[in-house]
Amino acid sequence: MATETEQHGGPTPSVSPPANRAAFDLATLVGIPGAFLLIFTAIYLGGTPGAFINLPSIFIVVGGTVGVTTACFSLRDMLNAVRIVAQTVFHRSRNPSSAAIHVLQLAQIARYRGALALQTHINGIEPERMLYRGLTMVVDGTPGDEIERIMQQELQSTAQRHARSASVLRKAADIAPAMGLIGTLVGLIQMLGNLEDPSTIGPAMAVALLTTFYGAILANMVFTPLASKLERNSSEETLINHLYVMASASIGRQENPRRLEMLLNTILPPGHRVEYFN
Repeated sequence: MATETEQHGGPTPSVSPPANRAAFDLATLVGIPGAFLLIFTAIYLGGTPGAFINLPSIFIVVGGTVGVTTACFSLRDMLNAVRIVAQTVFHRSRNPSSAAIHVLQLAQIARYRGALALQTHINGIEPERMLYRGLTMVVDGTPGDEIERIMQQELQSTAQRHARSASVLRKAADIAPAMGLIGTLVGLIQMLGNLEDPSTIGPAMAVALLTTFYGAILANMVFTPLASKLERNSSEETLINHLYVMASASIGRQENPRRLEMLLNTILPPGHRVEYFN
């Protein structure tokens, strides 16, 4: 909390960085592998695990899904999706309340010590790229309205990039079952075309059934969960970055930190609203 002395230009508060935890996303690491483990256990208990491995079916479903999804987007979109999905496994949990307190502390320093006093705090916030960029412009003397305009454009660009990556995963989830159906038709055609040779019926039927199995697995146990997690993480990051945009613009306009607190609370979820100047 800010003391009365601090509010009137006395000693400025110590700046505590946001409480972020960079770690594995246990929900993702437990959920998806756990679901696969249960399926593999059921297959193993059935006594025929080798019957569920078929290279032609894998080629049809995995190769077809990747190829058709790439055709729908671009190589850059595919690479960005892979990179962002990898980041979901190492997701950095971010606390909106902690981020709000942090920017309010910085706003106090700028209010009573001047914008140049933020120079000593900038190097410690480099991991928070949006806030780092905003405060750098504040220290450079960029007007608050221009800071807000520039950062809003960057915020929109980041959100669009995440949305495109999520759409890549959603499209792959739609295509995988379709490739499974195509593989099923391939297997049935092979089987019906060689009814005079009973030895070909089994392999053809395996392709027909396993492609559907693989397509359902990829769509419902890989692509759809990852798309949902990416959308959730993107929403969380957008909220934090929006706080940083509002704070940087407010500091650049030399507004009262109390007003900034009021503005931040208008976008914070009810359970994360702050009362720093109470």
